[in-house]
Order: sequence, then C-alpha cells, then structure tokens
Amino acid sequence: MPPDRPGFELPLLLAGAFRAIVDALHAELARQGHPHARPIHGFALQALGAEGQTISALARRLGVTKQAAAKTVAGLERLGYVRRVRDPVDGRAIRVLCTPRGEELLTLSALAFERLRLEWVDAIGAARLSRLEDDLERLVKPAGIKLGDLPGWLR
Repeated sequence: MPPDRPGFELPLLLAGAFRAIVDALHAELARQGHPHARPIHGFALQALGAEGQTISALARRLGVTKQAAAKTVAGLERLGYVRRVRDPVDGRAIRVLCTPRGEELLTLSALAFERLRLEWVDAIGAARLSRLEDDLERLVKPAGIKLGDLPGWLR
C-alpha cells in the first residue's frame, strides 16, 4: 500500500493525467496535419453540433462570454474548421457550422482518444482502468458536473 499522500496531490495528479492525454492528442493531431488545433477548438467544434450554433448560443454552451466565443470562432474560421452562414429560420442571424476540415479534426481526435486509452490499458491493465473510470464517474456525478462544462470553468 502506498504511503499516505497530502490532499493537494490528488487534484494535481488528476490535472496531470488530463494534461498528459490532451498533450498527446495534440501532438498526434499536429502529425496528422492539424498543428494549430488547441483544446478549446475541440470543445467548440463539439458544442456546434451537426446543426451549428449562433455565436450567442455557442457562448452559452461553452460557458464563456459572447466575445470569447466570437474570438474562438474567428480562430477556427482562420484555420478552416468552421464557416458562417445565414440562419435558415432567422435571416438576421448567423450560424456557425463545421467544415469538412473541422469534421476531420473531430474524427481524428476521437480516434486518437481511443488509441490513447489503449495506451493506458497497456500501462495499468484493462480491469484497473475500467475501475478507475467507474470510480471517477462515481465521484463526478453527485457533484452535478457535466463533462462538457470544462471550457467555461477553465477560464
């Protein structure tokens, strides 16, 4: 049994594990033609969904200001991950949609996350990783934390 650890180590270890996965993901994405992709880009593209969102709706979904969402969209647009179109219902509104390049980024990210999870399986074993995931879920659910809420919280 490992020695008792100070309480502050747990959040640092959890943050370190998150960082290790995200850094490995972005190194993989860079090798696959997406060197400028950042974590917020993935959150934003996921939040757009298949139908797209207005910048105001995207800001609400990400838990950020409209200005922060607009800045993120501008960056995504420069990288070719999104495009703006007139809303088909409200002609005054602008909807932000994923481009094929944005969809590719999401697909590559999903595949990379699966591969990275398999690396953790190799490192600690499938049963142990499954227990870790179950335990983390058990701890997160009562706190009412939604897994997509990170962008706004990390501000």
